[in-house]
Amino acid sequence: MSLDNGKIKPLIQRICMHSAKNIAILCSGGDVSGMNPALKQFVEYTKKKNLKPFFVYDGYEGLIDNNIKEATYEDVAGIINRGGTKIGSARSKRFMSKEYRKVAKQNLDKLDIEMLIVLGGDGSFRGLHAFHEEHNIKFCGIPSTIDNDINGTDYSLGVDTALNIIKTSVDAIRDTASSFKRAFVIETMGRDCGYLALVSHLTSGSELCLIPEKKYDLREYEKEFKKQIQNGRRYFIAIVSEGIKQDSQEIADWFENSIGIESRVSVLGHLQRGGNPTVKDRLMAYKFIVNAVDELLNGRAESVICYEEQGFNFKSIDTVVNHAHKLDQNLLELLD
Repeated sequence: MSLDNGKIKPLIQRICMHSAKNIAILCSGGDVSGMNPALKQFVEYTKKKNLKPFFVYDGYEGLIDNNIKEATYEDVAGIINRGGTKIGSARSKRFMSKEYRKVAKQNLDKLDIEMLIVLGGDGSFRGLHAFHEEHNIKFCGIPSTIDNDINGTDYSLGVDTALNIIKTSVDAIRDTASSFKRAFVIETMGRDCGYLALVSHLTSGSELCLIPEKKYDLREYEKEFKKQIQNGRRYFIAIVSEGIKQDSQEIADWFENSIGIESRVSVLGHLQRGGNPTVKDRLMAYKFIVNAVDELLNGRAESVICYEEQGFNFKSIDTVVNHAHKLDQNLLELLD
């Protein structure tokens, strides 16, 4: 029996679609600017590789609730310049339970999804590690946290945008500080990692930087700061990480009571997690996705893609989650 040309083409298309491997992506934990550019590249690159892309909405919660949908070009149109994540994110307590991880795997099986990419941080990768060990799901984790506190990588998606948000904020606050002869204590995010505060200090010309990784005694600054005021200094900018031992208001009180200058506190908070993704974060999103997809297709079953001075490399999730992150010693030395 022969088929005419009108029937052959649709048949070939159905065969190709059936043979295409299915791959999904989700965002977990705190959102960062850079996730939307990553989602856009994920759809475009996987289709180029003859894969069928799926979005998991609302992180691991969506994986449990079967909130999984095939992704289209229309889904990612116009999102590259937007902060946050179009598919949502969450911190899932349920996914910590073996029972719910089993449900998540069943949902992936129903859609024949063989591979999973997760944009997240250390906690997200710990859940992913358990998921892989129990159900052998192929995955690649992409570090995505403004804290930049993931072991094994020098750069996490979203960091550059956060630093630029801080830069803009510090520059604006300096205008007010200089106008009113004030000290401003600017608090950055980062949990127990002082990366954002340290880099912002080094690139903004602030007078004081306090981070969890370095012990400090405010009394050591008193003589020098008073001398600077006598020599004409009109204001101080102090950048402190949220993880230091003192509350930011205590630092401001120290400026007023010990240094003798009127002080204010500015907590930047979640402002640092949003905003238009910078060129660097857009480019890094592109590179992270391409490398992650290629490595999964090359057969690597479980890894986290990391970026260091020598470029991109893949590390086991054990290496990433079971070792404490340490701040770059060269950066720390610049604080002295």
